[in-house]
Amino acid sequence: MNAKELKTKTPDQLRDELLALKKEAFNLRFRQATNQLENTARMRIVRRDVARIKTVLNQKAAEAAAN
Repeated sequence: MNAKELKTKTPDQLRDELLALKKEAFNLRFRQATNQLENTARMRIVRRDVARIKTVLNQKAAEAAAN
């Protein structure tokens, strides 16, 4: 997932993706705590995707406030 893809989506779509990623992050943390997590790099990817979505949402909110 990259920022270009995210900028084309609506805020509602971004919030839906954010919710899904947060659920995935919770599940990954749970699996790591029980030593069942195989791909530890996925946690980093999910965390960064969450940050990207939040950044794009904030940019869209700033644009809306400026207009």
